[in-house]
Amino acid sequence: MESMTQSYQYVGSELELFKNAKNWKRYFGAIIQNYLRGSVLEVGAGIGNNTSFLINEKITCWTALEPDRSMHVSLQERLKRIPAARARLGTLQEIAAGELFDGIVYIDVLEHIEQDREELRRAAQHLKKGGRLILLAPAHNFLFSAFDQSLGHFRRYSKKTLLELAPAQLRLEHLLHLDCLGLSLSLVNRFVLRQGLPTHSQIAFWDGLVVPFSRILDRLSGYRFGKSILGVWRKGAGQAREL
Repeated sequence: MESMTQSYQYVGSELELFKNAKNWKRYFGAIIQNYLRGSVLEVGAGIGNNTSFLINEKITCWTALEPDRSMHVSLQERLKRIPAARARLGTLQEIAAGELFDGIVYIDVLEHIEQDREELRRAAQHLKKGGRLILLAPAHNFLFSAFDQSLGHFRRYSKKTLLELAPAQLRLEHLLHLDCLGLSLSLVNRFVLRQGLPTHSQIAFWDGLVVPFSRILDRLSGYRFGKSILGVWRKGAGQAREL
């Protein structure tokens, strides 16, 4: 039988479009770093655009998992500069049952996986007790558009859908929205412009001017609105809490 890795090829141009969105990566990276330590698995690492914004001094081993062979080659080369990181070809399904991690991270990946519930069930099985599942994804399915389709997305997420998806052995620590001003731009695109893909100049405008202000306003608004949703769950510990 052909493995998922042998047959997988990434669909979309998301990685190329957003590779220089450094303000955005610094923003979500600064939040996510607070929850990472020890051994971490980054699922769907692509070409490593996000890894350097997520890794911190508390990480002992960072495994960047990528099923696309051509991307894996680029990922290997990029991670040579990060001593604690290593690239690995494959999917979560191909990881041995006894291999456990202190953290598992999905950065704009779950929306590309058709069987997302099964994916998160597997992720929970690969977490140590007290380990964290961290997920960043596009928010609000009513915003689903030609843009999402062109990037290979199956869906966008709400707080309700993520809470329903989370495996029973995981306890919610935080669930919040990011980029409130970006949400306004997404609404304009969905209902007015109906544009398939943003241009590089539009990405530069959003990352350079919109994201820094969103970072301030998100905090002031209690992270209640935004075009992205961030969830943090912990295995077998903690009390459910929502922001």
